[in-house]
Amino acid sequence: MIRPHQKPSPSSPPSSEDLRQRFDKIRSDSLGLVRGLSDADATVQSMADASPAKWHLAHTTWFFETVIVQPHLADYPVFDPAYAYLFNSYYEALGPRHARPARGLLTRPRLDEVLAYRAHVDRAMAELLARDDLAPALLDSIELGLNHEQQHQELLLTDLLHLFAQNPLKPEYRSPVPLAQARPATTDPLWLAIDGGVHRIGHAGDGFAFDCEGPAHDALIAPFELAAAPVTVGQWIEFMDDGGYANPLLWLADGWARVSGDNWAAPLYWEIRDGDWWTMTLHGFQPVDRSAPVCHVSYFEADAYARWAGQRLPSEFEWELAATATTSTPPTGHFADKALYRPLPAGAGKQGLAQLYGDVWEWTQSPYMAYPGFRPAPGIAAEYNGKFMSGQFVLRGGSCVTPPGHIRASYRNFFYPHQRWQFSGVRLARDV
Repeated sequence: MIRPHQKPSPSSPPSSEDLRQRFDKIRSDSLGLVRGLSDADATVQSMADASPAKWHLAHTTWFFETVIVQPHLADYPVFDPAYAYLFNSYYEALGPRHARPARGLLTRPRLDEVLAYRAHVDRAMAELLARDDLAPALLDSIELGLNHEQQHQELLLTDLLHLFAQNPLKPEYRSPVPLAQARPATTDPLWLAIDGGVHRIGHAGDGFAFDCEGPAHDALIAPFELAAAPVTVGQWIEFMDDGGYANPLLWLADGWARVSGDNWAAPLYWEIRDGDWWTMTLHGFQPVDRSAPVCHVSYFEADAYARWAGQRLPSEFEWELAATATTSTPPTGHFADKALYRPLPAGAGKQGLAQLYGDVWEWTQSPYMAYPGFRPAPGIAAEYNGKFMSGQFVLRGGSCVTPPGHIRASYRNFFYPHQRWQFSGVRLARDV
């Protein structure tokens, strides 16, 4: 039985020097992600939900230029006034913008011009960050910009995978890596019991968090059990072989409509080749790894699998409670810094909850809604999260393309229940 302990106190706010170093590192990391891409690779948009790599690079730069540099650096020369229209995402207060589904039509500016735009804004940011008298509110905005860029680093990789999956050549984003050898089964119990009670949920205290992670509040949670590991590819194939995608009794009505209308029969990117399942990865087309966590499944699929298994998805409160009770701070796991860009099998002999952080985002049964007492962040950040609290579900834990240091127990990711191009997987829960 796991008895949750009190959450550790968050770290102190970063210093100006820390922000300067992190700004250089995060901006450089973004450039590293597009190294080797052609202008065409960086321009094409594979679907309305995805964005071109070039757009991600420009949009994150637009955010720093618009929110940080222009209001706080006198005589700053705007790189190109047209970019305010081209690279705004969804900030209605900042004026009209190019339609999201048409971002792939932006053959101009070229990739090299977008990189020049980034360099221009980075020079202005360096001038601003060299000051020692930056107001706390401005430091908070810079911190938001850095976390915003890390979110787009993850989206850039996710969107590139979807783009390359549409190409019959199945191109590689990075050179293939050998599949991990099959690991022996863990000796841990399949389930870990978590004590219930009234527990504090959400971000509290110092340190960065998005506004939707708070305010911290008390939640009544019944005792429950959480699976010691995420659902694996091999387990998912058992679900498929048992007719999971053909049984309407397992599916929510909207989910069954997707299965029927879009002919879902396997996770996204899976295909049969030479009598076995293969999947598209950022290392090209590869055989599925049956011991790795299943990936690229929607909320509808996760819910149907849980029903087939006779269990359920955890609530986001249960997930956070288990994370704070059993894992280290800061979180450790398989993140994007490993540059493997696909979920890996759990290590042998792993104690406690395996792979809670990294590898795959884990769907919860919780709709993305405001916590009690929620107020959007002031200023332009008011449009960042709060207006999307409708019709989406929460995922927790990060994935193999999440930047390290970006995730925490209170972090709430959210997507629509039919979406599955993200690195999303499943961990089961059950009542006791």
